[in-house]
This record gives sequence, C-alpha cells and structure tokens, in this order.
Amino acid sequence: MISLAGRAALITGGSRGIGAATVKLFAQAGADVVFSYNRSKEPAAQVQQEARKQGTRIESLKVDLSRMADAKKLVQHTIQRLGRIDILVANAGIWNAADAPIEKLTEREWDEMLRVDLKSVYDVTHFAAAQMIAQHSGRIIAISSAAGQRGEAFHSHYAAAKGGIISFVKSLSTELARHGILVNAVAPGWVATDMSKPLLDTKEGLKFATAASPLKRVATAEEVAGPILFLASDLATFITGEVLNVNGGSVLCG
Repeated sequence: MISLAGRAALITGGSRGIGAATVKLFAQAGADVVFSYNRSKEPAAQVQQEARKQGTRIESLKVDLSRMADAKKLVQHTIQRLGRIDILVANAGIWNAADAPIEKLTEREWDEMLRVDLKSVYDVTHFAAAQMIAQHSGRIIAISSAAGQRGEAFHSHYAAAKGGIISFVKSLSTELARHGILVNAVAPGWVATDMSKPLLDTKEGLKFATAASPLKRVATAEEVAGPILFLASDLATFITGEVLNVNGGSVLCG
C-alpha cells in the first residue's frame, strides 16, 4: 500500500465521484484531508464519516471555487486545520450531458463552464501554490479529461476548459520546479459517476461511451483515484508536467 502518512491534502469536489473516491483512498493511505463541496452536503457528510474510519483527520468545507474569495477561504482553512498543504488535487468541475452545438451554445453556458472547470483550478492553485512555495515542496494534481486532448464535439466548452487545464499544468510544472513542487494532470475518459449517469444510463449513451475503448467499458471512480494517489506518492518523485491518461485506451497519447 502506498503511504501518505503525515501528509496534508486538499481535495476539491470531494463529495462525489472521483473526488469522493480520492478522499477515501488518501485516508486509507494515511493522509489528513480537507475536501470541498458546493451543493452536495449530505454526500459530503457521508464521505467524511466513512473516510474518518481510517483514523486520520478528515474535514469538509462548503465553498464555490469559481469565486477567488472562497478559494482563499478553503486554502486558509486547510492550513489552519492541518498546518500545511502537501498535496492539492484540483478535481471540482461540472459536465452537462445535453448537446451544445456551437451555434446554440450560449455565452452563459460558455462562461459557466470555464468559470467552474478552469477558473476554479486557477483560483485554488493560486493560493495553495503560495503555501507550497513557502514550504519548498508540494504536489499539485489537476483533473483534466480525454476531452481536453481530443476535443469533444457538441461539448466544445467542456473540452476547452479541460484542455486549458493541461496547458496550465505544463506551464506550472516548469515554473514551480525550482520550489520543489511537482505539477501533473490526470485525464480520465468516461467514468461511472453521478455526473455521467444521465448519459451512461441510456443504451445509446453507454454504447457511445464504450465504443472507442479497447476495454469496452467505462472506468470506476476508484480506478481514477489510484493514479491520483500514485502521483501524490513517493513513487512519483521524478514526474512533473505530465498528463496521466486513465481512459481504457480510448485516446492513445503520451
């Protein structure tokens, strides 16, 4: 088992899906964790209760990470409760199953997607990086998507946001290396979560999601949390600026 004993982690969007699986796995590995949620209060409480069974400190905080003030509040809360931030997992995001062709994609839809899926990553990283620079160490792991690499027809706003995360990660990996901070991305393909449930629960949607994968299935949230744990661990001390693809072979790039 990979050990994160004594490490302090901040995980955004930790109440559901990949974020919840990551909170639980980090707790199993011995990390103290603060995680954020926005609307899912009851699921957040359930994740917190389950993760605490591992014996580490687990706390949650309701914030809107598209707001700089809330991102600052979250980072400050984490430092106050855990004393430092060794690992940031920037996971919070949204996706809409409904098609949004460019001629019908509204300014409001575009702005909301980039605000929640891209700006929120900048917001929390802005404050967490300052703490890591002072510590002379840290790990930043941002969750992108296969859509950010190949594009996604009728979801161009989502693909643009996730592609922006990849460029952001590559930029910060060289910028922050001198401070002992490693910055990487994880890019999942289709994952069985609440967010993708509306599409995956339909026969046509499931066929679409699995068609491109040689494994002919979608991932579980736990199968994405594992690679995130790897990048946060001492097994990945010479990896930075990379995109770790967790897509079942649906997008073959490296």
